[in-house]
Amino acid sequence: SLPHFYADGDVEVHQRFTASRDGERVPYFLVHKRGLELNGDNPTLLYGYGGFEISLQPSYAAIRGVGWIEEGGVYVEANIRGGGEYGPRWHQAALKENRQKAYDDFIAIAKDLCDSGITKPSRLGIQGGSNGGLLMGNMLVQAPELFGAICCGVPLLDMKRYHLLLAGASWRGEYGDPDVPEEWAYLQKYSPYQLVDTTGGTAYPPIFFETSTRDDRVHPAHARKMVARLLEQPSQAAKDKVLYYENIEGGHGGAADSKQYAYKSTLMYSFLWKTLAAERKVHMKRVKPAVDESSPKRARDRAEL
Repeated sequence: SLPHFYADGDVEVHQRFTASRDGERVPYFLVHKRGLELNGDNPTLLYGYGGFEISLQPSYAAIRGVGWIEEGGVYVEANIRGGGEYGPRWHQAALKENRQKAYDDFIAIAKDLCDSGITKPSRLGIQGGSNGGLLMGNMLVQAPELFGAICCGVPLLDMKRYHLLLAGASWRGEYGDPDVPEEWAYLQKYSPYQLVDTTGGTAYPPIFFETSTRDDRVHPAHARKMVARLLEQPSQAAKDKVLYYENIEGGHGGAADSKQYAYKSTLMYSFLWKTLAAERKVHMKRVKPAVDESSPKRARDRAEL
């Protein structure tokens, strides 16, 4: 057989459960190198989605293995409501006005990781894309103190206008219709763009946004606007925590080929290691930009990591 990109034979996987805000028992998976000491100081990456009846379970992912687990990081997959892990009822439990339950589930898992001695907020990074990017945006504005770093990919963030952009109108059955006053009343409570504190009164963790100019599903305007809003904070130190990368190729996946995906992944894992464990000697292999980074537009758009 062909050689593996990542030899996963030395990995442990455990399923754990915690209670959400309303008492619901929520599962998550813990993945790490065999024998790794879980001492409360472990750099940990918590991934979530929680929508459209999509189920998550641990699977072979070479880049995640090489970029995170092999280097001693703990990877966690959250099975929050909105997904399909327990069938339609699990999905429908977080539709429309009940969407906050998905966010409560994710917060409960983050707290459990810290309370059970696996990690701590300064070592805890989170990742999500698309609907999971909306999850990341809400973690930023609802529980910034719980996280040391956030990776927010191809996100929905402005729920006031999401239905006017690209495929957004097709998701009104999942989120609701902001043009209906009764539905905007609950949508505005989990629309991150409108909830950003620009006064400087909230300490936000470092956040890395990535999107694609050619995304035909979630418009890059969501990420662009959110970055602009966060840059309205008066402190330069707060502004320096906001990083942004927009690939001019690719679609909703953010990359047109394997080289671009490798480059994008290198940016993300470099950001996570430098933010969550700067003292560690983790060296990501240098990958040349997959598109021309010398153009004026790329100079404006790229994230300096």
